[in-house]
Amino acid sequence: MAGGAQDDDEEITGINVTPLVDIVLVLLIIFMVTANFIVRETVEVDLPRAAHGGETVQGLVNVVLDKDGKLFYDGTEVAEDELARRVAEAVAKDKDTRAIISADQVLPYGRVMRLIDVVKGQGIAKFALNIQKDAAPAPAAVPTSP
Repeated sequence: MAGGAQDDDEEITGINVTPLVDIVLVLLIIFMVTANFIVRETVEVDLPRAAHGGETVQGLVNVVLDKDGKLFYDGTEVAEDELARRVAEAVAKDKDTRAIISADQVLPYGRVMRLIDVVKGQGIAKFALNIQKDAAPAPAAVPTSP
């Protein structure tokens, strides 16, 4: 029989992996292209400017204090006691946890220092204050005595 079914009951000794490699490479390319569009939710703050700001190392803890005095931990709004608890959890996971603190420039200095005190009080020894790099430093306002 020329067109009949064959009774080959032999074992499959080889698997063609070329289609698998093609699919994996296509998925890798798609992931690489779309990874640039995945952006963490951010809170808009007006950062102070500095002419000589260094590069900031991305830390594990991002704390933001906006112009209305709202606290955000990694993009989610939290109360001060919740912030302290979450920072303590991050320090418990990794003793070398770093913090990046961003605060709006219209906030009083004491409010920002309170935030730094909360972060340092939970065991974070290394932290950075986030700034927006400016080409020229803004002239300092000199108070005049009447």
